Amino acid sequence: MSSDLRHDLRQTKPFPSPETEAALSVLRTAALLGSAVAETLKPHGLTPTQYNVLRILRGAGDGGLCRHEVGDRLVTPVPDVTRLLDRLEASALIRRHRDPEDRRQVRACITPQGLRRLAKLDGVLDALHRQQLGHLEEQQLRTLSDVLAAARAR
Repeated sequence: MSSDLRHDLRQTKPFPSPETEAALSVLRTAALLGSAVAETLKPHGLTPTQYNVLRILRGAGDGGLCRHEVGDRLVTPVPDVTRLLDRLEASALIRRHRDPEDRRQVRACITPQGLRRLAKLDGVLDALHRQQLGHLEEQQLRTLSDVLAAARAR
């Protein structure tokens, strides 16, 4: 593992600790996977974070979610969820409305246009993920997910 990462980073010295090596490996892998996702979404007029919001809202169902609920569920948190929702609403991919039970809350819901955009992208992103990680066996993928979950739980 270390020789591959050291080679990729053109690093001649050993890593100071296994934790440093693991952290850099996760960051490097996330950057590589994430840039491919961004390039795939770009022609469809979406950023990875916007795509993430649409998926979150699709999963939330007809009731939608409040701004803070969307923010809590993002894969990569952003400082200004309101502006992110503004852009998606301007593109007619989501709509916002007052919560009928708590008028102080504004809920965001995915629109039919947003659902259609996601439907077009579901297969595209699944294919990309298979291309990126399909060389790993199912057990390796489960182990990878488990190890990353343990790292996040700390």
